[in-house]
Amino acid sequence: MTSAADTAPPPENPLAALRGEIDRLDDQLHDLVMRRAEVVASLAASRVKGGASPLRPGREAMILRRLLGRHHGDLPPGALVRLWREILASSSAMQGGFTVAVYARDPEQPRLARDHFGSATPVRSMPTAARALAAVGSGEAQVAVLPLPEEGEPLDRAWWMGLDAPRLQVVARLPFWAANAENLPEAYAVTPGAADPSGADRSLLRLELADDRGRAQIMGALAAAGLTPRSLLTRRDGGVVRALAEVDGVVAEGDPRLAALPFDRALPLGFYAVPERGDQG
Repeated sequence: MTSAADTAPPPENPLAALRGEIDRLDDQLHDLVMRRAEVVASLAASRVKGGASPLRPGREAMILRRLLGRHHGDLPPGALVRLWREILASSSAMQGGFTVAVYARDPEQPRLARDHFGSATPVRSMPTAARALAAVGSGEAQVAVLPLPEEGEPLDRAWWMGLDAPRLQVVARLPFWAANAENLPEAYAVTPGAADPSGADRSLLRLELADDRGRAQIMGALAAAGLTPRSLLTRRDGGVVRALAEVDGVVAEGDPRLAALPFDRALPLGFYAVPERGDQG
C-alpha cells in the first residue's frame, strides 16, 4: 500500500525559498525604481521646473537624511547612501545631462566626484582650480569639484579668493555621508547659481579688511552680527586681510547681518547642506 507520506510533495528547499523571496523583492524594487523614473520624467517635462538646474543638492540632502533616520538592520548606512546617490544622479541626468570638472589635487578628488554625482556622469580632470571654474563659467561643465581651502596655501590654489560670486557659488560639500570624520578627504562643489536650503546648512563668506585684525577679533565680529562662525582662514596680501569664514545657516546677498559686520566687504560664496557623519552622537 502507498501511504500519504509517500505521495506528498517533497518539502521545499529552504535555500531555494529564500532565493525565491529575494527574486520577488528584486522585482518589487525594480518596479518602484521604474515608477520613480516615470515621476522624475513627468517633473522634468512640467512647467514647474521653469528651466532650473536639475541639480538640487539641498533636496537630495533632505532625502538622504530622512532615509538615514529611518534606516535599520544589517545593511550599512554607507551602502544605502551609495545606492541613493546613484538614483539621485540618474534622476538629475534625466532632467538634463551635466559634466563635472575636477581639480584633482590628490587622487581622492575624482573618486569623491564620482561617488557623489554618479558613476555614469562624465568627470573631467583639470590641471588647476581656475581651469575647473572656467569650465563651469563657460558652460563646458556644469559642476566644479575643488579641494577644501587650507591655511597658508599658495595663491594659485586659493580658488575662493577669485570665485566669481554670486554667478558661481558653492552648493555642496563632499562626501555627504561618511563613517567618521577622521582623515577624511573632502571637497566643495561649485555651480552657477545658488543651492536650495536643506534645513541644516552652512555658508561661506569672503571677508576683506583694510586693518590687521586678528582671528579672534574677526570671529568675535561675526558672532556679534548673529553669524555663528565654524572656521576661519586668513591671508594677508599687500596690507589687506582677506578671510574665508564658514558660518551656520544660509547667508545670501542682502542679508542684514552682513551690513552689521565691521569689515570693508563681506561677500557670500554660497552654502551647503551639513554632511552626515556616522560618528556624530
